[in-house]
Amino acid sequence: MSNSVIQTFPLGFPWQTQDPFLFCVYHLDHYPKGNGEMGPNPKLLEGRTIGNDFTIKDGWRMYHGSTIPGFPYHPHRGFETITIVNKGYCDHSDSLGAAGRFGDGDVQWMTAGRGVQHSEMFPLLNDEKENPLELFQIWLNLPKADKFVDPHFKMLWHEDIPVIKETNATIKVIAGNYKGDQANDPAPNSWAAKDKNEVAIWNIHVDAETEFTLPKATTEVSRTLYFYEGDEVIIEGKKVTPNFGVVLDAAQETTISIGRKQGHFLVLQGKPIGEPVAKYGPFVMNTDAEIQQAMDEYRTTQFGGWPWPYPDNVHEKNKGRFAKYPDGNLVEK
Repeated sequence: MSNSVIQTFPLGFPWQTQDPFLFCVYHLDHYPKGNGEMGPNPKLLEGRTIGNDFTIKDGWRMYHGSTIPGFPYHPHRGFETITIVNKGYCDHSDSLGAAGRFGDGDVQWMTAGRGVQHSEMFPLLNDEKENPLELFQIWLNLPKADKFVDPHFKMLWHEDIPVIKETNATIKVIAGNYKGDQANDPAPNSWAAKDKNEVAIWNIHVDAETEFTLPKATTEVSRTLYFYEGDEVIIEGKKVTPNFGVVLDAAQETTISIGRKQGHFLVLQGKPIGEPVAKYGPFVMNTDAEIQQAMDEYRTTQFGGWPWPYPDNVHEKNKGRFAKYPDGNLVEK
């Protein structure tokens, strides 16, 4: 039997990805109790590089936030963001007037397309207990033909996301098809919206001291397995420790033997777009000239401006999970 393991690599910040994915980052922050205003006690901010706090201190980071952790408004063009919040909450606001609070397993799928500004803040809603945050953000590229589509914002509520329970594993099917179980539809102009591209995003938890087999893909795709929590595992005879990624041959099944702790994995898979990629910060196009055009347009138009009172906009503390769409439609959970 041939081995499906092509390469292993350590997980950095961000994680290494393969076409059609551009970027993947894992946030695990053990935030303290809130101060009543959705941030940490100001005394805990001492000794931090406020505005650019990416070093874990006391188990958490402020990122670009000053009083509330998160990422105040910033632009995107030419790709999609897929944000999976397993623990804690994210407050979304954008230049289209859309907004949301999501968490506890919800997923936000946003097509930046021709250009959008948004903020992603992590409000500390609990004042009586800690506020853990576990979040993945994935950037999925758009092909040249779709880089200027209209921006789109979609919520995949955790109540609606398929979670497959096998004897020793649970598989959360965020995108794609897992053994016949189909994920919810992604954003309409996504590379993932075409079945032939076999895009898959699976979050998998496997019980300790058991085996799990990833099914093979039906077409030629890239596949990366990220092992982000657990004890060491054996993948096709190769020992892999936590915080490592594995590039797999998706044309074959992959067997994983789990160590003494439950293993947590993320799988990213898809048909490569196979086009040139030009990247500059929040812009991903095909050429450097298109990057320059994006920068010029953003300076001129601000991609629609910012209709919110603060760059680090958050919603009312007592508000539950919700999504307000650009057309005014409001969904509350």
